[in-house]
Amino acid sequence: MNTTWTHDTYKIKRQVLALTGKIRVYTPDDRLCCYAEQQMFRLREDIRVFADEYKQSLLLTIQARQILDFAASYDIQDPVYLQPLGALRRRGFQSMLRDLWEILDPGGEQVAVVEEDSGCRAALRRFLLGSLLPQTYFIRLSDGTIAATFTQRFHLFRYQMELAFHLDPARFDRRLGICAAILLAVIEGKQSD
Repeated sequence: MNTTWTHDTYKIKRQVLALTGKIRVYTPDDRLCCYAEQQMFRLREDIRVFADEYKQSLLLTIQARQILDFAASYDIQDPVYLQPLGALRRRGFQSMLRDLWEILDPGGEQVAVVEEDSGCRAALRRFLLGSLLPQTYFIRLSDGTIAATFTQRFHLFRYQMELAFHLDPARFDRRLGICAAILLAVIEGKQSD
């Protein structure tokens, strides 16, 4: 496995003033470990994750299954080995007040959920405080164990999130967690801009 996915913590920054989502993922020592870019002029959401900003080496793809879908599903694939890693599926109406996503394995079985910190804080964000109240998300495995935490940091001019993994990579594939953070930064982050 690529050493890009072996760190316990990452910093995710989204370029705010851009036509498409441009995400940079940094290691704990502030080195760029991957660069994600939302593809322009696509009917279906298409995000490519590269080794760097030169976009020479494609590491992962995140692609929506359908053009418009309230409960959208996004397939995550490793293009090097041509194998699906899993999928992220938004829980439609349940995500209106509090963001809730399912993480699926390659066979379509749910292995974890990504959930916003609390319903009260989510309501305050949506109806009163907006981005002044940063978001926190948890990846919770099917057995209830928290695999990772995403914590948004408040900045006036940029979107920044810290990602901390709490489990061994053998127990939870960090590529899925990083893709979830990238997708949240692109999809959910734009809603708060």
